[in-house]
Amino acid sequence: MSGGLLVAGTTSDAGKSVVTAGICRWLVRQGVKVAPFKAQNMSLNSFVTREGAEIGRAQAMQAQACRVEPTAQMNPVLLKPGGEQSSQVVLLGKPVGEMSARGYHGGRQQRLLGTVLDCLAELRGTYDAVICEGAGSPAEINLRRTDIVNMGIARGAGFPVLVVGDIDRGGVFASFFGTVALLAPEDQALVAGFLVNKFRGDVSLLEPGLDMLHGLTGRRTYGVLPFRHGLGIDEEDGLRVSLRGTVRESVVAPPVGEDVLRVAVCAVPLMSNFTDVDALAAEPGVVVRFVDRPEELADADLVIVPGTRGTVRALEWLRERGLADAIARRVAERRPVLGICGGFQLLGEHIEDDVESRAGHVDGLGLLPVRVRFAREKTLTRPGGEALGEHVEGYEIHHGVADVTGGDPFLDGCRVGQTWGTHWHGSLESDGFRRAFLREVAAAAGRRFVPAPDTSFAALREEQLDLLGDLIEHHADTDALWRLIESGAPQGLPFIPPGAPA
Repeated sequence: MSGGLLVAGTTSDAGKSVVTAGICRWLVRQGVKVAPFKAQNMSLNSFVTREGAEIGRAQAMQAQACRVEPTAQMNPVLLKPGGEQSSQVVLLGKPVGEMSARGYHGGRQQRLLGTVLDCLAELRGTYDAVICEGAGSPAEINLRRTDIVNMGIARGAGFPVLVVGDIDRGGVFASFFGTVALLAPEDQALVAGFLVNKFRGDVSLLEPGLDMLHGLTGRRTYGVLPFRHGLGIDEEDGLRVSLRGTVRESVVAPPVGEDVLRVAVCAVPLMSNFTDVDALAAEPGVVVRFVDRPEELADADLVIVPGTRGTVRALEWLRERGLADAIARRVAERRPVLGICGGFQLLGEHIEDDVESRAGHVDGLGLLPVRVRFAREKTLTRPGGEALGEHVEGYEIHHGVADVTGGDPFLDGCRVGQTWGTHWHGSLESDGFRRAFLREVAAAAGRRFVPAPDTSFAALREEQLDLLGDLIEHHADTDALWRLIESGAPQGLPFIPPGAPA
């Protein structure tokens, strides 16, 4: 087999990331050497490869589905929003500057097409198949001229396109038809067909509509995937402002001890790597909730201040909402608080920032003996070490350099009483360390909570990826998918008017 496929979507969050991962895992189980690819990703959820390159976490997850190490070539362009109008541009794993949306789409994006096609060609030369993920919708007619992630990459590589639609949102038939009908003839010729995602109910009731869609477009539906809870692993969520009320899904198993453990995560602006708490949510008896009001911290056994792309902005937000005072009261009462990356930085005494916010000297919350200075060069590492008597691994993505002047050592940060701070993302995925940390939290909170002795986050992640592979294997026409990946889009697909406007 030698080929590839672009998984596009009718909208953002249609399920492109999980469908791509599912196809990758299905192919791996057939003995195919496969790699994921996303030319351009907009996300604050990122990961560091072993070579020290920063890429989207979705592509790192897809690489795991492929059972290969993630590389910068799998996500050559990463945009990290710093607000509504600008983003940090990360090229081949390294930041190259801040740019406005107008400046990026006004010329810089198109100049990157050669780079992303080179990366794709390198992967195609190494793997049997490359499964590409698009971004948003391929029918963004205002952006088609500079597109390097949807039809631009499909046309450049000659890849067939599978359009995913989220039927749970409604309007999926109109979305499928309209997506094709707004593409130029050359782009339409690559759109092979559709995949329905998140379907609830009796598929036989849907089939007449799929037949009519085929009659209207000349394109078949390659599968109907049923709705499944808990498959939104490593989401992108590049511009989500608040996650208040969102609960990270926990395993169904009851707590091992007599009590549950309640974790409140402050939904700070420009939150980054909120997937850090997924390992906590995987523990039986741990309830993880995102909050944005001080009263929601009252019954929490652990409060987490997560990473953020805007440390100073998050600090202001905590103060404006009264959360800063609520956290300070917790610390005075010796109730557990954990700061991760930007959350660690703002718990310190002061911040000197002439890089991210350009605010200069800013007083922190003063809850940890730490002083932070923002450096222009970004720290991108995969550290390992020991804490609480257990081995820990993580990854670091930050401009802030912490000068720790007291407290007890904790990873690269410090601990004072029940207040903890570290730059290490992903540390809670280390099972032994996570259990030891939760035991300390439970003791400090006075909860009779006992961590499950056998929870393996890596094994749970593998189970999720296998479930994604099962969805493709059991609910998609895999013979037809195989032909599509190997041979490209069917010949003679009809043009659906009106096509792309001039």
